[in-house]
Amino acid sequence: QVQVVESGGGLVQPGESLTLSCSASGRFDHLGTVAWYRQAPGNQREFLAARASGGGENIADSVKGRFTISRDYAKNTVYLQMSSLKPEDTAVYSCSATIRLRSGRPYSTYWGQGTQVTVSS
Repeated sequence: QVQVVESGGGLVQPGESLTLSCSASGRFDHLGTVAWYRQAPGNQREFLAARASGGGENIADSVKGRFTISRDYAKNTVYLQMSSLKPEDTAVYSCSATIRLRSGRPYSTYWGQGTQVTVSS
C-alpha cells in the first residue's frame, strides 16, 4: 500500500524558517511529480510548488523568493524550504504525489494528510 506523509510543521515566529517533508513509501515503481499546496481556514487550496522527477520545478509567484523545493530521490522525499515566514503563511500544508505502481501502468495521484504550519509571535 502506498502512503504519502507530510512532516515538519509546527509553530514558528515571523521571519523564521521551516522545512517540510513529503515522503512516499510502500511498493511502487516510480514517483513522478510531487506538489505542495496549502489551505488556510476560509480560503481555497493554493498551489505553492512542484518538482518533477526529471528535475523541473515550478514555484508560485506568491511565494517565489521565499520558498524553494528540492528532492531526495533515494528517499522518495520532496522538501519545501520556507523562509521569512509571515503570519499569513499560517495554513495546513499538504502534498500530492503522482505514483506509478507498476511499469506500464498509469500514474495515480496520492495525497498526504497535511501538516499544520502556524506563524505567530
